[in-house]
Amino acid sequence: MDPESVAKAFVEHYYRTFDSNRAALGGLYQEGSMLTFEGDKIQGAPAIVAKISSLPFQQCAHAISTVDCQPSGPSGGMLVFASGSLQLGGEQHPLKFSQMFHLIPTPQGSFYVLNDIFRLNYA
Repeated sequence: MDPESVAKAFVEHYYRTFDSNRAALGGLYQEGSMLTFEGDKIQGAPAIVAKISSLPFQQCAHAISTVDCQPSGPSGGMLVFASGSLQLGGEQHPLKFSQMFHLIPTPQGSFYVLNDIFRLNYA
């Protein structure tokens, strides 16, 4: 599978899971993983899942506009940058966002998220 296909498949899986069952995202992170969410740094899969699960909304729907990727390092890692909008339940206007993932290959042939940076884009 080429890097562009991997990146798009990852992004689709991540946001589909986020929108339906945020707690299930824990399997994508490891103990050394770090999330920076609106400037707040969180490390480790349990803490990242706790942060994502505690966000103050129940319903969310992501619409992805762009997915870009680059190879990262000799071990087959990948940088993935996604942008789009998210619609929160009960809100009239969608919010623009951007998110960067640093994916690291696992011995099992999949990837885990080492670094994750999320920002809302205010205009």
